[in-house]
Amino acid sequence: MSYTPVSLVHVSLATSGKPQKIGRLALQGRRIYFEYDADFLQSGLEISPFKLPLKPGVTVCEDSVFEGLFGVFNDSLPDGWGRLLLDRQVRRHGIAPELLTPLDCLTHVGQHGMGALVYEPNVSKHMDSKPDISLDYLAEETAQVLEGEAEDVIDELLELSGSSAGARPKVMVGVSPIDSRIIHGSHKLPRGFSPWIIKFASSNDARDIGPIEYAYSLMAHAAGVEIMSTHLFPAKKGYGYFGVQRFDRQEDVRLHMHTVSGLLHADHRLPSLDYESVLRVGLTLTRDARQVEKLFRLAAFNVFAHNRDDHAKNIAFLLDGSTWLVAPAYDLSFSGGPGGEHSTTVMGEGKAPGAEHLKKLAEKFSINNADAIIDRVRAAIADWPKFADKASVSKISREMIGKVINK
Repeated sequence: MSYTPVSLVHVSLATSGKPQKIGRLALQGRRIYFEYDADFLQSGLEISPFKLPLKPGVTVCEDSVFEGLFGVFNDSLPDGWGRLLLDRQVRRHGIAPELLTPLDCLTHVGQHGMGALVYEPNVSKHMDSKPDISLDYLAEETAQVLEGEAEDVIDELLELSGSSAGARPKVMVGVSPIDSRIIHGSHKLPRGFSPWIIKFASSNDARDIGPIEYAYSLMAHAAGVEIMSTHLFPAKKGYGYFGVQRFDRQEDVRLHMHTVSGLLHADHRLPSLDYESVLRVGLTLTRDARQVEKLFRLAAFNVFAHNRDDHAKNIAFLLDGSTWLVAPAYDLSFSGGPGGEHSTTVMGEGKAPGAEHLKKLAEKFSINNADAIIDRVRAAIADWPKFADKASVSKISREMIGKVINK
């Protein structure tokens, strides 16, 4: 079957009301070009100030890290689980996944990606009805998909994934706290429902990965890390499913999200950054010492909680109106990074960063209460057994993690 790649994609910002046109992406040969819309230039709104600042005329991304795509648009693309589903879907239609260009993938994201950017043409599928969802059923189906089966549910899982990133299977749903109903949630939700992300275990995860991540969310909250509401959704069999409320949706308002990876064109698959660079980005974007302090607290938590999967795509910023803010923390769990080191180093140290490295980092940014932040984080980490018990983490995982983080 012959396949013709998409050559032109229109990009808009859909925060609320009618989407605001941003510009156009064009593919010519093997190069991707972008041009801002004239009206958007007049808005003065910077959606990616470092790599794609507002300026008239056609521009091309000279970096190859995202196949020639600017990082702000690459943040919309699925990877890991979401890309696996997309590849399976197009293969079912006789298209080799390796033929897909970044622009093709953006048309599959369409209106339903993370953040507030939307893309036309939109070939993503949308279920008009909002049936109730069984998490146990979806867990079984995702497990079969990971094993190469269950082709008949690819379309539903792809829609529910919402162009999500990361290796673990996940769904974007609406949750009603009143009657515990869970419905399709990648679109506008009925009154009484809020948008959540619920995760399932991958083939490489511990069986109790849901409780572990839930315990980590409780521990992060106790450490003063800003994190959205979390919940451990029950399972008929097994340990339950970790869920977190989405931070890129506030009722009917969508917030523009930009990861550090996209902002700096830093490949999240490689250890390419230091927390000094991350805090520098935060200071430049937000111009707010309180936001820089949030990033420092997150760095301290990742160090002491042994979250070494702290790569450039796991730290993000939100554009609220015209103000940049550090996004609430996400993907916090016990993890090993590349070669057992942190994906993001602390003052050059990736294997065994500690308080001394964090204090040097704090000095760089005049964070005067660094000692108090470190003390609070350490106190929360010391209470790991309490959080593990509350989340029903298995005895094996509780003891294994405890030995590492409280040594």
